[in-house]
Amino acid sequence: MKFTRIKLYYLAVFAALLTTTACGSDDPEPVNQEELITTLRVTFTGTGPNEGETVVATFTDLDGTGGDDPVITNPVELTANGTYDVSVVFLNEAESPAQNITLEVNAESDEHQVFFVANNINFTYQYGDEDVNEQPIGLTGSVLVGAAGTGTLQVLLIHEPDKDASGVSTGSPTNAGGETDISVTFNVSIQ
Repeated sequence: MKFTRIKLYYLAVFAALLTTTACGSDDPEPVNQEELITTLRVTFTGTGPNEGETVVATFTDLDGTGGDDPVITNPVELTANGTYDVSVVFLNEAESPAQNITLEVNAESDEHQVFFVANNINFTYQYGDEDVNEQPIGLTGSVLVGAAGTGTLQVLLIHEPDKDASGVSTGSPTNAGGETDISVTFNVSIQ
């Protein structure tokens, strides 16, 4: 009887091991690897009284974090009390030809949002695009610039933000969560 019990015990252990290893998959989970963003380009195209004016703010860091310092448009000069259409482009210029990351952001628009955070300047951004859930994306929009002054403008791309969180749909990244794909701060001069 004792011998049969030991045989049954080892048979049960063997069956359990066989079941756990046989049911597992050798295929790795697919990973949505984040793309390298080496370049951010924000284009301000004047409308209304400053129609015809075009200002391009650019951040370029071809070797990524570390290494050489990035090249940043400094300062970004905008017209006081002006209005602009805004478009944002993200590129990976470490690839040849350059990879347009904007296309991926647009294709996965429910998982991305661009934020504009102004400090010490009167800068009001209005989203001009929406994802499939009618939530903002931020690749296009418009801006109203106030009185003359100097300050900064932080442009962020956040992956998987909580677009339903307080203030997020109106452009505040404070409660967005998610992961920041890129964050660039431009010095701005409003004249």
